[in-house]
Amino acid sequence: MGQRRKVILVTDGDIYAAKTIELAAKNVGGRCISSSKGNPSKRTGPELVQMILKTPYDPVFVMFDDSGLTGEGTGETAMKHVARHPEIEVIGAIAVASKTHQAEWTKVHVSIDREGELTEYGVDKHGLPEMEPHKMSGDTVYCLDSLNLPLVVGIGDIGKMGRKDDLSKGSPITMKAVELILERSGYHEERQGKRVPRPEEKNEDYFKENVGMGLSFDLGVRKIYIYTIRKSSFTM
Repeated sequence: MGQRRKVILVTDGDIYAAKTIELAAKNVGGRCISSSKGNPSKRTGPELVQMILKTPYDPVFVMFDDSGLTGEGTGETAMKHVARHPEIEVIGAIAVASKTHQAEWTKVHVSIDREGELTEYGVDKHGLPEMEPHKMSGDTVYCLDSLNLPLVVGIGDIGKMGRKDDLSKGSPITMKAVELILERSGYHEERQGKRVPRPEEKNEDYFKENVGMGLSFDLGVRKIYIYTIRKSSFTM
């Protein structure tokens, strides 16, 4: 088996997302599987794998969309198949928020709000921070936790967010999420033939510096939980 194809999963497939992701792929010298767009997704997992393996360049962007359906729809079914294929390495996922509140949610390592700021909290479809850390609601995100991905970045509705991510502006929020995934995965270093730190090494240092926490996701959540309990005990 040769080198695995490096893939970024995107949990949105509408026309705004498709145009934005196509631009992002062009900007970083990658490829977007344009036929993966759809609301809901129409391509199956095996079909997408064939297309991914035929693309000439990495990273490969693939879109998935359940179109608001509760439970596992066509998008999530295809996503699981792609992510678990032995010839594919998922280097990260862009988890896109939707108006589906609390119905389906996922853990996110970090989010980017509509102002382009990193936050430990999830964001809503408008790109505004939510109340819970590292938790975000969406309609094609439920299976992300089970895939054990190295980095999941939460953002609002791609190409929208009150025009903050508008295509005419270069979709800066989506581009920041893409660059974050490429940086954390060691993609650039690997292309230059440098030693690539393990994802946990890079994530720990990065989140300590930019979000104020590091180590594992679970440890970070425990720290926040303990802090919240202590703070509550002083205010009772």
